[in-house]
Amino acid sequence: MIGTLLELLRLRSGPQDLPAAVGLAFILALAYALQGMATDRLLEGAEAAPRSLLAIAVQLGGIAALLRARRQSGRIPQTISALAGTGLVFGLLAHVLLTQVQPGPPQAGLATAYLGLFIWSLAVDAHIYRHALSIKMSGGVLVAVLIFGANFIILKAVFG
Repeated sequence: MIGTLLELLRLRSGPQDLPAAVGLAFILALAYALQGMATDRLLEGAEAAPRSLLAIAVQLGGIAALLRARRQSGRIPQTISALAGTGLVFGLLAHVLLTQVQPGPPQAGLATAYLGLFIWSLAVDAHIYRHALSIKMSGGVLVAVLIFGANFIILKAVFG
């Protein structure tokens, strides 16, 4: 399974290559949520846990709703496993970058690395959506951007 997640990060496998196990999806989603809360605490402080949980719920709930609407509910556990597993890896990498930030002068290298990580994460999500929804990569990018945008709007509305 770890090999499959690494191949997902390289855009060389799809969520269909993961086991279709609800238990695995749950464990990976829980690990993703816990890691997200820890990383968000570096940025957000006290509101980190609710923000992180809502953001993950919007992402995973959004794709589950799309899969149900397309009558592809059987793909939900694998898709959640793929998103949560790769999200966990990206979150760990973001955590490492964020611990390097120091107050004072701008750190262009870290900012560039963080932007690169964000773009890579968006590409991986698009790749997963493409496979899960059986659409072209451009459609996967559109879904990834729409879910990211919905997340931004919802978090802004709830937390200001």
